[in-house]
Amino acid sequence: MHLSELFRNGRFVITCEITPPKGVNTDEFLNTVDLVKGHVDAINIGDNQRAVMRAASLAVCHLLKEKNIEPIMELTTRDRNRIALQSDLLGAAIAGVENVLLVSGYHPSVGDHAQAKAVYDLDSVSLVTAAKTLTKGQDITGHALDGTPDLCLGVAANPGLKPAEPHLERLRQKIAEGAQFIQTQTVYDLEVLERFMESVSKFNVPVMVGHTVLRSASMASFMNSNLPGVSVPDKLIRELEGLPKHQVTDTSLRLSIDLLRRMKPLCQGIHFMVGGWERYIPTIVEAVTGQRTPRS
Repeated sequence: MHLSELFRNGRFVITCEITPPKGVNTDEFLNTVDLVKGHVDAINIGDNQRAVMRAASLAVCHLLKEKNIEPIMELTTRDRNRIALQSDLLGAAIAGVENVLLVSGYHPSVGDHAQAKAVYDLDSVSLVTAAKTLTKGQDITGHALDGTPDLCLGVAANPGLKPAEPHLERLRQKIAEGAQFIQTQTVYDLEVLERFMESVSKFNVPVMVGHTVLRSASMASFMNSNLPGVSVPDKLIRELEGLPKHQVTDTSLRLSIDLLRRMKPLCQGIHFMVGGWERYIPTIVEAVTGQRTPRS
């Protein structure tokens, strides 16, 4: 089901990111999926996230569809030219994958194949244009398609980037080209989210705020130093400093729940990025939304 349909129906949409396997053994991946199944509306499958080679997003999304779980296929411009990008989008539609997140992707130099050549034949704006053109029945050179894909197009955003204006302008271009929803980088500052939501309100598209559970004070400090646009307030870091190990989890979950409860009225959904802590998503979702029954 298109995420846009859920938004139109007034749903507060919950998604989470689960990393595909690095290999062909899907057991651990599927065990992780089972932890969140029924508590999220869809699962993002990365396209060699952070330039680390893993199983193809399209294949893993098809695996989820076979298990009646809604995937969001991420597609980066980093590794493919415009022919391959359009081909993968058509392949996704054939496999029944309707929701796609279109992004540029990290440069190969930061991943596990640093010598790989980056492609970036299209940028993230022109990728949205290409995907939207396919849904109108032709490729980007104007050739007619035999059958038209029905895709729901999403894009990523980083509310904390400075200066904000260039990022917002590119986001405006993506919406103008046909993007239908936004998933953001993780946000810990309510004021940052408020400013961002005010800036994008004129775009009239739903926004899912990104969230990563803070597992330690050192993790928070690392994010502040290494993730552009992400700023964990000192107050949150102090809450985690010096805690004995057995208290960290409860405190981390409390911080997440408190923060997301305050952010919920501002946005239209939550996108979890909690690699390794997926087992806590049901607890957080229930506490934030008050929903005890399965979502799917």
